[in-house]
Amino acid sequence: MITDTGEVSTPKQVTIDDVHALCERYRTWGKWGPDDQLGTLNYIEPEMVVAAAGLVRQGKVISCALPYDGDGPQNGWGGRVNPLHFMLQDGGDAVIGAQDHMAKLRYADDAIYMPLQCGTQWDALSHVFYEGKMYNGYGLEHVSSTGAEKNAIHLATEKVVGRGVLLDIPRHRGVPWLEPGQGIDSAELAACAAAQGVTVGRGDFVLVRTGHIALCREQGSWGTYAAGDAPGLSLDSAHWICGNEIAGVATDTWGMEVRPNELDAIFQPVHIVLLVNAGLLIGEIFDLEKLAQDCADDGVYEFMFAAGPLPFTKAVGSPLNPMAIK
Repeated sequence: MITDTGEVSTPKQVTIDDVHALCERYRTWGKWGPDDQLGTLNYIEPEMVVAAAGLVRQGKVISCALPYDGDGPQNGWGGRVNPLHFMLQDGGDAVIGAQDHMAKLRYADDAIYMPLQCGTQWDALSHVFYEGKMYNGYGLEHVSSTGAEKNAIHLATEKVVGRGVLLDIPRHRGVPWLEPGQGIDSAELAACAAAQGVTVGRGDFVLVRTGHIALCREQGSWGTYAAGDAPGLSLDSAHWICGNEIAGVATDTWGMEVRPNELDAIFQPVHIVLLVNAGLLIGEIFDLEKLAQDCADDGVYEFMFAAGPLPFTKAVGSPLNPMAIK
């Protein structure tokens, strides 16, 4: 966080008991019934979508997706590789006569192999378990080699539309980007929103810029972007996120939360609190640079947000093309 003197303070050492306390405090299991599989997306009501449409005043559409190609950030961690693009039919096939069985028409077709979480993506509520449970208390047995029988991403296909808010943390700090290992806490999220003149509340989607993608571009390499040290949300951010009852949060980093993690006893502890217990939709690897510049230019940090996952049945995550519409 930023102190009154403008310096970045060192967060207090957190323990596994602190994580468990946050899990209990913000757990929403049963809040929307014992069979719920949508979590915080339940906060969005039809009138909120109507109100979000009213934010469209310029007809400007800004994508927050990285290109899905071989130049992405993945390094093979956990089997995640960048998308592999193959041509099934191309101009060469037409030239050699492979398509002569069709009258006159010639065509091109292609295919992609990609882990569903190798680029701009949503985590499904079935993506992470803790102590044998995922959101709403569903057990490990509900995700098998055939996919997720509970909390799968396809259930959210028509749900991720509403009001979006960008919180540009580096601009708020007066720096081009946050350095790896710097965390963002509740006080800073609140202060950034106030400085940008926006309020955040129930059913909103909050995009948190750390500038990590800008740093990689400045360096000319993804470096350790995938699974390495990174700026991100701290455990303390759960107070602001859950207290405001937002529908989802997304960042421009590989794993959303600050790395190195704030304790060694749990890998990605913020995911345990927000995804597993609070049932919050989490987005990662969002490219927020173009949107951040546009918001800075016109001073408008709220917009209609449309970011439905692709309806991959039983998947635990999904690529997408998130769009801010102003």
